[in-house]
Amino acid sequence: MDQITPVRDRVDALYEPVSRLMSREDWARNYADDIAAILRLKQERNAVILAHNYQTPEIFHCISDIRGDSLALAREAQRTEERVIVMAGVHFMAETAKLMNPDKTVLIPDSRAGCSLAESITAENVRALKAAYPGVPVVTYVNSSVAVKAETDICCTSGNARKIVESLGVSRVIMIPDEFLARNIQKETGIEMITWPGHCEVHERFTPLEIRQYRRMHPGVVVLAHPECPPEVVAEADYSGSTAGMMEFVAVQQPRKVLLVTECSMSDNLAALNPAVEFVRPCNLCPHMKRITLASIRHALETMQEEVTIPEALFARARLSVERMLAV
Repeated sequence: MDQITPVRDRVDALYEPVSRLMSREDWARNYADDIAAILRLKQERNAVILAHNYQTPEIFHCISDIRGDSLALAREAQRTEERVIVMAGVHFMAETAKLMNPDKTVLIPDSRAGCSLAESITAENVRALKAAYPGVPVVTYVNSSVAVKAETDICCTSGNARKIVESLGVSRVIMIPDEFLARNIQKETGIEMITWPGHCEVHERFTPLEIRQYRRMHPGVVVLAHPECPPEVVAEADYSGSTAGMMEFVAVQQPRKVLLVTECSMSDNLAALNPAVEFVRPCNLCPHMKRITLASIRHALETMQEEVTIPEALFARARLSVERMLAV
């Protein structure tokens, strides 16, 4: 990390990426002090901040060292040299970072930052599914607890789900806990999916009617949908992919006007990176992601809380399911 540039100069320079999203007065009043403190604390603690694409712009653009979707964060967590990892994301992401970095301190700024998908299924549920469908491999979305990952053959993310499923070379898969992701992958691959009725509380709220209404209001808009959306919503989109896939699509294609059918901080973050693109914002917020704030990140680095730990009985099996994913 930069040990030379004065912190205040670095903070002033960080206003530029978010200048289209907030006034300088708002920046100075609400964000600059916490950002300056976080930059100083990162140096003192030998810490790195990983931020998911759904984080707010002041976190995503101004204090994070590594940004990305769940797959990117899982990969990059292994490559960090710092001794402390702060996960600006939800709890399962922090657990995954700990799985890949057992000797490092992993902090989650707010342990209440959960996930409706992760909370929809238990290890006992997975064992019951395996008993009902003996021999059928279990593919588990990373949006799941360590206990569920420990019962899993291999994990996946929205960005690599199709590749993971096809790599198994089978005609039938238990795919949990996201029912919509499983149904969307079944449509793409023709592989039968045994599903679980888990849904993302952000993406399940979108409807085909809503997408058609946006098209009428914004002629020519390009619609990008996350595969956690219901299949009938994905069918209305021009492209479906992970948050990383959406970011790449916008960066390369530079559509005149785009609608991101996903958590709405994505639009803010991409607007800062793509000033020529107009973003239509169907704003569904993730209440769990929004528990992570500059203040909570600062507090985590000041107190070294809340530290993520994983029961020893689960660690090796849960890590194996993630390692298998990363190896594909």
